[in-house]
Amino acid sequence: MSTAKRQQTMAKRNRERAVEEKRTLKRLRKQAARSERAAGELRELEPYAEVPASVEPEPEPEAEGEPGPDAE
Repeated sequence: MSTAKRQQTMAKRNRERAVEEKRTLKRLRKQAARSERAAGELRELEPYAEVPASVEPEPEPEAEGEPGPDAE
């Protein structure tokens, strides 16, 4: 065995850097997808929210001169 260490090549450094960048991008994509799902779940709950009791639909005004849908 030789006593001197072999110098790391530029190609190996570039490969390692590429792998690390790929892992980082994948981690970021996963985090973005996770936050999208969380936001989507919150949006799904909105239609099921209760209508406050103080808010009531206004009755439609009836015109006396116009016949209703049952009149012919």
